[in-house]
Amino acid sequence: MTIVLALLGLLLAFFLGLALYAYMWKRRAQRAVPPRGAFTRISTGRLHYLDVGQGPAIFLIHGLGGQMGNFDCGLIDDLARDHRVIAIDRPGMGWSERPLSQPCTPADTARLMFEIMDKLGIEQPLVVGHSLGGAIALSMAVQNAERLRGLALLAPLTLRGQEPSPVFDGLAIQSDVQRFLTAWTFATPAALRNGEAVIQQLYGPEEMPPNAVTQGGALLSLVPRHFYHTSRDYINSVRGLEETSRKYADLTVPVRLLYGTEDQILDPQHHGAKLVGRHPQMGLKLIHGGHMLPVTQPQVCAEFIRDASTKMRGSLTIRRASPEVYR
Repeated sequence: MTIVLALLGLLLAFFLGLALYAYMWKRRAQRAVPPRGAFTRISTGRLHYLDVGQGPAIFLIHGLGGQMGNFDCGLIDDLARDHRVIAIDRPGMGWSERPLSQPCTPADTARLMFEIMDKLGIEQPLVVGHSLGGAIALSMAVQNAERLRGLALLAPLTLRGQEPSPVFDGLAIQSDVQRFLTAWTFATPAALRNGEAVIQQLYGPEEMPPNAVTQGGALLSLVPRHFYHTSRDYINSVRGLEETSRKYADLTVPVRLLYGTEDQILDPQHHGAKLVGRHPQMGLKLIHGGHMLPVTQPQVCAEFIRDASTKMRGSLTIRRASPEVYR
């Protein structure tokens, strides 16, 4: 009995030690990447957002496990020269709050994006979605195209059917209880141990810029709450996507895509060329690069987005877009 109690005590001490380690890294990450914008409240709790510049609105939606810093390595400042640019930490990410059990399919999150538009007074924006943010942007267009000027998507998730990258295996947790316990125990040391391999997949064949760690907000991925919601987003990322994709042919806003030909996370042939093959009214531009284009090639992304904004200006809704609107 004494041995059993001693073993239980050691086990408890081990997990408490892991939780303390996670807490220490949480504090370190949050000190290194403080809030850079303002706060408001929506139905999911506190929302962290950045609203800069004047002109036609551009609404930036980041991808899986990201936050507004993904756009703040030069892209926001460039676009804000002649646009109103709104970037957010999606609910649950970065400094924004979200209930632990909040529904979070792309369609669910799209509805929250409209709530944010109402809260911040965003009218007829060009919606820019990166990665999972692309699926959210497409869901917004399917749900209420009349409120959008168009979509400019960066390495977007668009269709079901691709096998997920092994880099996300650690996020494939079905139970919320297990997910919460993992977030406060093994997630932080695993992230630190596997960080280099994850970075190579996310950024390859490009290098991760040094400013991605703090200015780009990468350190916030070590916050336990951030891991928890990233895991839930991952599990729900393709739920409802098949139904949404059946409605792409009926979209009444222009859609343009930018993809890196060497993307190691989302296949540009599947999510880009295949999509445009089905819906040739959409436009696809391919460049040399990987998945994290807003971080590695902010100037190229800014040119792509600005060109889309110029061509889509004045085109609120369409019956059938002409090629020049899309391309």
